[in-house]
Amino acid sequence: MPKKIKVNIFEDLKKAIQDVAAYERGEPVNLRVTRIPARPKPLSPKEVRHIRRSLKASQALFATYLNVSANAVRSWEQGTRRPRQAALKLLTIAKKNPKALLVA
Repeated sequence: MPKKIKVNIFEDLKKAIQDVAAYERGEPVNLRVTRIPARPKPLSPKEVRHIRRSLKASQALFATYLNVSANAVRSWEQGTRRPRQAALKLLTIAKKNPKALLVA
């Protein structure tokens, strides 16, 4: 059974408010900032085909690089489906640096 962790929400909120007040006064505060990148823009069928051809890969081989089915790649290139989520992120990375798919 996992160990239960006690959480004191009041103390956490109190500390957070104190940090905000110190920040507003211009005092140095050790804050952690996490920036989440924007979602990748959808790719056109022509762009997907261009990425695949830049790797000199067949649809089946390209599908293996992306860990999707060859049918998915075929559908993307024909425009009947669009890549989603993780595949779109990988395609966006590959668009900037096609060889990145070969290294992983």
